Amino acid sequence: MNVAMVSMQSSPLPADAGEQSAHIAELSAALARQGHRVMVYTRRDDPDQPECVETPQGYNVIHVPAGPPRPLDDDELLAAMGPFAQYLAEHWATSGHDIAHAHFWTSGIATELAAQRLRLPTVLRFHGLGTEEPRRRFEAKLARTATEVSANCTAEAFKLIRMGRPREGTAMVPSGVDVNVCTPGGPLAPRSDAPRVLSVGELVPDNGFDTVIKALPYIPGAEFVIIGEADAGQSDAEACRLRDLAARLGVADRLRLHGAATAAELPALLRSADVVACTPRHDSSGVVALKAMACGVPVVASAVGASPDIVVDDVTGYLVAHQDPRRFAGLMNMLLVNSFLRRSLGAAGRDRTVARYSWERIASDTARLYQASISKGGHKPKAATG
Repeated sequence: MNVAMVSMQSSPLPADAGEQSAHIAELSAALARQGHRVMVYTRRDDPDQPECVETPQGYNVIHVPAGPPRPLDDDELLAAMGPFAQYLAEHWATSGHDIAHAHFWTSGIATELAAQRLRLPTVLRFHGLGTEEPRRRFEAKLARTATEVSANCTAEAFKLIRMGRPREGTAMVPSGVDVNVCTPGGPLAPRSDAPRVLSVGELVPDNGFDTVIKALPYIPGAEFVIIGEADAGQSDAEACRLRDLAARLGVADRLRLHGAATAAELPALLRSADVVACTPRHDSSGVVALKAMACGVPVVASAVGASPDIVVDDVTGYLVAHQDPRRFAGLMNMLLVNSFLRRSLGAAGRDRTVARYSWERIASDTARLYQASISKGGHKPKAATG
C-alpha cells in the first residue's frame, strides 16, 4: 500500500523526541519493512530542513511549508492548519496514496480537509483524548467523520464510542515496543545494593510519583529512582514538591531523581530495577510498562488507560485499582523479597510483549485496518445513535 502518514506537529526524525514521534517513526519503519510505501507529512519548523528526507529505515519525510518555519504555540498551529491541509490536498492529487493515517487531533483536521476532496479513506489515531476546548470539540467531530479510528486501548475505544464513534469503525491497535532493543539481556545501569523501584516519566503531578513516595515508608530499605525531567512549564516545582514530600515522610535519602535519559540509555536503566512502578492518573499508551516487560522486569501499575490491556494481573505484574500507597507497597514488597516471583513475572511479561506488542505485529494490525478503510472506498461512517 501507498501510505500517507500525517503528523503535523511531531516529526519522526529526532532521535529522542516525544512518545508520539517515536510511535510514528517505529510504525513507519515497520510498515516499510513489510513492503509498504510510507510518506510522513510533518510541518517544517526549521528553515534549514529540506523538503524531503529519505530515511535509512525506508520511509520518506516531507516537511510541509505551513506557517513560519519555527516551533509554534497552539494558536499559531491552528492558524497554520489551512495552508498545511492545502499542501496535502495538492500533493495527494498526484501522489497515488491509498490511505491517509493522521496522528493527533490537529493532524486529523488537516487530513480530513485534504482527504474529503479526493475521497481518500482515512485512519485517525488520537494519541490520547483531551479535556479542554477547543480540542474536545474537534475530537468529537473527528471521531464521527474518520473512515476508521485506531484506539490505543480499550478504555479509549469506549470513550470514543460515547463520543458518537460507531463501534464497527473503531479498532484497538496498541502502542508497540522494539523487542530487539528492550531485552532482558544486556548491560545494566549502575545501582546500589538496595532494592530498586523505578519509574519513568516527566516530572508532572499526573504521573503519580507521589504515590510511590508515600509507599516508601512501608518498603524497608528500597530506593525509588525516577527517570525523567521537569516539565518546561513547571520548572523544578514538581521536583521540589516530591523532595519535600519525601523529607516529610523520612525517606528523602531513598529518593533518586535521575533526570532525563535517552532512548538508548533507557533499557539499561529498566534492567537495573527490581520492580517498575507505573502510577499515572491517566495513560493511553502504557509505553513504560511495555518497555519494562520487554526487558523482563515485573510491573506494578495503576489500573488506568492502557495498563489493564497490557499488564496481565498476577501473571506479568500487578494492577492497583486506585492510587493506594499501601496497596502498592504490599505488592512491591512481595516482589522485592521473592526473586523467583520476579523472574517468573518478568519472563511472562517478555513473552507477552514479543507475542503481542512487537512493531511487526503492530504494523500488521495497522495494515489490516488500512485495508478495512480502503474497502469502504472513502465512505464516511454514520454517527452512532446510542
